[in-house]
Order: sequence, then C-alpha cells, then structure tokens
Amino acid sequence: QNVPYNASLYKRPFVESFEETPLLVAVLTYMGYGILTVFGYLRDFLRHWNIEKCHVAREREEQKDFVPLYQDFENFYTRNLYMRIRDNWNRPICSVPGAKMDLVHRVSPDYNWTFEHTGKVVKDVINMGSYNYLGFAERTGACAEAALKSTHKYGVGVSSTRCEMGNLDIHEEMEQLVARFLGVESAMAFGMGFATNSMNIPALTGKGCLILSDELNHASLVLGARLSGSTIRVFKHNNMQSLEKLLRDAIVHGQPRTHRPWKKILIVVEGIYSMEGSIVRLPEIIALKKRYKAYLYLDEAHSIGALGPRGRGVVDYFGLDPKDVDIMMGTFTKSFGAAGGYIGGKKELIDYLRTQSHSALYATSMSPPVAQQIITSMKIIMGEDGTQLGKENRLRQLSENTTYFRQRLRDMGFIIYGNNDSPVVPLMLYMPAKIGAFGREMVKRNIGTVVVGFPATPIIESRARFCISAAHTREMLDTALAAISEVGDLLQLKYSRRVQPLPSLSWSSEESLLQD
Repeated sequence: QNVPYNASLYKRPFVESFEETPLLVAVLTYMGYGILTVFGYLRDFLRHWNIEKCHVAREREEQKDFVPLYQDFENFYTRNLYMRIRDNWNRPICSVPGAKMDLVHRVSPDYNWTFEHTGKVVKDVINMGSYNYLGFAERTGACAEAALKSTHKYGVGVSSTRCEMGNLDIHEEMEQLVARFLGVESAMAFGMGFATNSMNIPALTGKGCLILSDELNHASLVLGARLSGSTIRVFKHNNMQSLEKLLRDAIVHGQPRTHRPWKKILIVVEGIYSMEGSIVRLPEIIALKKRYKAYLYLDEAHSIGALGPRGRGVVDYFGLDPKDVDIMMGTFTKSFGAAGGYIGGKKELIDYLRTQSHSALYATSMSPPVAQQIITSMKIIMGEDGTQLGKENRLRQLSENTTYFRQRLRDMGFIIYGNNDSPVVPLMLYMPAKIGAFGREMVKRNIGTVVVGFPATPIIESRARFCISAAHTREMLDTALAAISEVGDLLQLKYSRRVQPLPSLSWSSEESLLQD
C-alpha cells in the first residue's frame, strides 16, 4: 500500500509502502505464538514440580507471600519465548563495528540460559545491523587521529557536571558547531542520547500541558512524556488526519473536567522511525502546527546525517526552514560514530534548558575524545575539513546504497517497510520461529543482522532490520543480498504479492533499473 500524502506541501516525491500482511501468514503467526504459550505453561508446570530446572530469577520461598517483584507475564515471556532465541542478541564483538566486524564465537550448554566462549573468533562478518550510516565507526582516519590528540590533551573523563568544573572549551566549540550545522540560534549537548529525550521533555511540559505523540515513537520519548506529568494522547503513525482530529478536539474541549485551554500543546515525532523505516511527514506536520498554534519536538536520532543533500536531517531532506521546528533533538551515536545527544532551537530555549534540565544539571560532562569525534565528523560532513569527502563520498554513497539495497530486496519478493530513501530497511519475518532461524542462518553465512520481535514490534510483525552504511561497498551488499535471498528461500520468507517487473533483454541492468 502506497501511503497517500498532500503533494502540494512537498518539493519532491514522497514514496512509502507498507504491504499488507498476507492473511494465511497472519493466521499461522498467531498459531505459532499460541503453541509457544501452551508449551510455556506446560514447562512452568514441570518447573513447579522440579521436573525441569528453572534458571530464571524468581522470588525466594520465604518471600512467596510478598507482592511479586517480577511482573508475571514479562517473566513468563522471558523464560519461555525469549530464551529460545536469545542467542541472536548480545553477541560479543571484538573489533571495530564498521562495515565488517569480528565476532567472539560462543556456545550454550543449557539452551541459551548461559553462554561459554570457545576462544574462536568469527572473522570478517559483514555488519548489516549497526547505525553506522556515514561510516564514521572506524579506528583510522581523521576522526580517530583527532580523538587521540584530544585524549592526550584533556584525558578521557571530566569528573564533573557542565555547571560546575566540567565545562571545557571543546564542549562550547562543539555546541557552536552543532548550532551552525542545524541552522538554529543555539544548541546544547548531552552525554547520553536516551536521556536527551527522557530528561528534557519533563523540563518543557508539565501538568496542564498536552503531548500529542506518534504511536511508534521511541521508548525515550514515551518515558520523557510520562515523566513530565502532562496529558498524553497518541495519534496513528504518520497519519495527519488522526493528528488533526486530536488537535481540533484539544482546542475545542480543552482540559478534562475544567475545559480550560491547555497551557501548551506539544507534538512529538521522529525523523526516521527506527523499526518501520518510515520518514515523518514533516511539511504536513509543520502546516498543522502553525494552523493550531502548537509546538513541535522533532527527534532526529536516525535522520541527522543520514538524510538530506547536506546530511542535515529531515528538515534538509524536505527543504524546510529549521526555524519552523521549535525543538530539534538528535543523537551523535549513529551518523557521527560518537555518543550523546543534542537539542537545538532558539537561544531562549537553550538558556532555559541549561538551568532546568536534569540531564544538564546532574549528568557528568561528555568525554573530550567523544566531543572531538563529533566536531571532526561534523566538519567532514559540512566540507569544513578542506575536502569534499563528506558530501561527495559518504552522503552520496549512503543514498546510492540505500536505493540499490531496497530495490534488490523488492525484486527478490520480500516484504520491506518504509520510505524509499530511508537507510533503515525492515524485512518482514512474521512467524516467531523464523526470528531465531533467520539470525542464525545469516551468521552462518558471515552476515551480522538484527532480528526484532514482540514486544518491540506488534505480535504478528516480527522482522529483520538492516541498516545501510556509506562504508558498505557494492560487493558487500551483493554478498549480503545473495545470503538474504538464499535464507529467504530456505525459510520461505518471500511473501510479497506485488507483480515483479520482467527483465528486458534489450536493456543493460543499469538502464533497466533506471527505467523501473
């Protein structure tokens, strides 16, 4: 299903697709979870009578009359479903997690309850899971050298908060550069991306305020909204009709019971949604925000550096004015190969957050080599390093890799979600048994992937998520695609019912791709 949009607000085509789950696949997926649940209760019965050993944390016998410390269903899910496929996560990496990586080989003698390292290393695994969009996760080159010099000058730790003895000149240089990069008046940085959302939203809204949140927003945004004490209403993912209805109702009816006007209305969205691969409909949201006098909080964790002709995120991608976004948030953990997050906007906003944000007042300052990594990588993207390597090599390569990888997967017959320009590529697996099988089969073929299931996704929409990088060569992508196709045939994952174009004998492959 191609998603309809208001074309008059867009300067370029906006193409997103979310093919409907085949009915038979949905039924079989529900049946799979049902069978797993039945066997889970059977195994719990066996554990209760000590017929089967239970490894998971549980209350001691003398505490059996206490209120349970562990929520029952979460515990049930962990020990009976998650444990079956736990070997697909937390794999130890013993190299730079760049385009290729080395994995520590491990085995489990007790069905994934514990793991033992064999001492072997799986070499040159193609990394299709890291958020290394621009390829800055590297140990050589300008960024690594600059970070090393910074370590020699400042050391690694600061041991103080910014407002006490931890405000270094490198921090102020970084924030000025971030503000210039974003095109805003001012910016401030934080040592942790998750805390940038969860600790700053409570500083911006409170009781008597309304937060309108996309249903697929990240956990950090959800936590920040809940901590704020504001009223939260959720609109359907990227659905402008749903958002406008909530805005109208909020203005017409006001606060519950008193019907007083809301103190402020804050719309909270992401640039790229990390599980769907979709891009926010920013032109339409800005139009609604202006019409109904609301504020806009934009989380660009995955889109900053990865979208736009200048790599400046979703605002740059749509050719919009950064001043139309009230709070611009993003992280340095992905495209910049560093750590932490930032908030950009008007100078009054940033000055307010410096004195009100828990993350600014109580958190230790960012490590100097991390700050230097951000400065160097950002200057490369901006072309201020004296070369065009950032724009010509990294940004263009990421765009080309994304287009090529998405098109090839579609041609193979897989169902993939999201926007054509999004480097986050979810490939639908659906059935619970195929989550573990896909991850294991890909590692056998030296391809590192991320597989995701319930509760991180809806129960019938388990998926593998690929993250494309500028560091991937065409040869790496072709190797990964060949492995994906082979595993797709093995596990019968090619669910798409789209009519595939027939190859033409009169065109070369490149001409055929352009014609399509």
